[in-house]
Amino acid sequence: MYKHNARQISLVDEKPEMFGNLPLNPENRWVKLARLIPWSRVEEEYQKNFKSTRGQDPLPSRLALGILIVKEKLSLSDRDTVEVLKENPYIQYFVGYSEYKYDVHLDPSMLTHFRKRFPADVIAQTNEWIVNSMLDPSDDDGPDDGTGAGGSGEKEAPEPIEAEHEGCLILDATCAPQDIQYPTDVRLLSEARQKLEAMQDVLQTGRTEEKPRNYREKAQREYNRFCRNRKPGKKLIRRVLRQQLQYVARDLRLVAAMQEDSRSKLSDKEVAMLATITKLYEQQKQMYTEHRHQCKDRIVSLTQPHVRPIVRGKVKAGTEFGAKLTASVVEGYGQVERLSWDAYNESEDLIPIVEAYKAKHGHYPERILADQIFRTRQNRSYCQERGIHLNGRPLGRPAKDPALVAEQKRLERAESGERNAIEGKFGEGKRRYRLGRITARLKETSETSIHLIFLVMNLEKILRDLFALFWRGLFPDSFMEVGVVWAC
Repeated sequence: MYKHNARQISLVDEKPEMFGNLPLNPENRWVKLARLIPWSRVEEEYQKNFKSTRGQDPLPSRLALGILIVKEKLSLSDRDTVEVLKENPYIQYFVGYSEYKYDVHLDPSMLTHFRKRFPADVIAQTNEWIVNSMLDPSDDDGPDDGTGAGGSGEKEAPEPIEAEHEGCLILDATCAPQDIQYPTDVRLLSEARQKLEAMQDVLQTGRTEEKPRNYREKAQREYNRFCRNRKPGKKLIRRVLRQQLQYVARDLRLVAAMQEDSRSKLSDKEVAMLATITKLYEQQKQMYTEHRHQCKDRIVSLTQPHVRPIVRGKVKAGTEFGAKLTASVVEGYGQVERLSWDAYNESEDLIPIVEAYKAKHGHYPERILADQIFRTRQNRSYCQERGIHLNGRPLGRPAKDPALVAEQKRLERAESGERNAIEGKFGEGKRRYRLGRITARLKETSETSIHLIFLVMNLEKILRDLFALFWRGLFPDSFMEVGVVWAC
């Protein structure tokens, strides 16, 4: 049975800097971050994972979410994250320990369970709570310190206030590549053949008949010979593809026949893999027969069959393999608006995102800064009808007035520079954090990791804002004279 424990630490005690018998610096980043997260509201969502009253008491929600935030913030593996937790008293304070513990009993595999217990929608909701508390400081249901002071969530919703257009909404789409090897048809078929051979070994242990011949050594020799060719031609690739397709087809028939007369059974994981391999074989055979390189729901990884190729048309990588997402930036805070493993046209997201913005803030944005793909005729008409300025030069012939043309070009350059904020957000996620290489293997945990990265980036922005306000308060005259602009 899950027990409420989000209030185990209070930051409003007489000596908030004391952590057991070890004095902590209240200006430490982990102490500050602990104040920004609505632990009580997170716990309400976390306890929904536990319906039974039997069994061992689950670990606290603050530990579960806190350790995931530490992992993404420091870009560590699960094992290294647990080691850092054991070594750092500030991180132990952040995840909810009441005193420093030398022997922290937490297995790294528990982080996988934590990611499953925090679905992507819960992380997105937590991110929205934090962002709303910064954009609207008067919100009583904002972040709390774990004492329940952040509100119980029972406050009546205020009536929407009709207001003028306000705010700037920046939109763009990107891809979060998975940590998989670059897929090639020959290698995928070779991997499928090897897994089918392993299944035959398992099934043979429960049979008395002689094991059927599957030509595994010959198939592996042919694949190794192909791999040693640095620049294989089209004819060679098709020949090896035909060979590997024949071996996979034979192995599929053998596995199906051996399952009928074997006392040994395949595990659930192997059964799922067999279904994936069957679909892979059908796709590869279809593309080979039709002389094509594309098909619907193409499998590019046997261990992660949910991953799809996303054609981006970039110079560095024309095709990426991972989840495609549409994100928005409002006053420097980023949020994931849509996440899909299949390719889609991001221009379809503008209208739903703007309507969600109005439902959240009570008014439409004054401006929308988006890429060229978002500026379709439908989206232009939608924005024009509602008095929303959409960046980019207008349709039709250019104006005859040179001054007006020059002003349009100046405005376009200025707004293009403002739109770089979301490009910088993507760059921060892919360089500083691991948005450019999602190491989680399951579909659900990968989505959780992507949303966690955006949550961590927003927390980092809040810390930078607090640091800027601190120095601005110490040296107000210097800021006015020099004209320093803090890029937060």
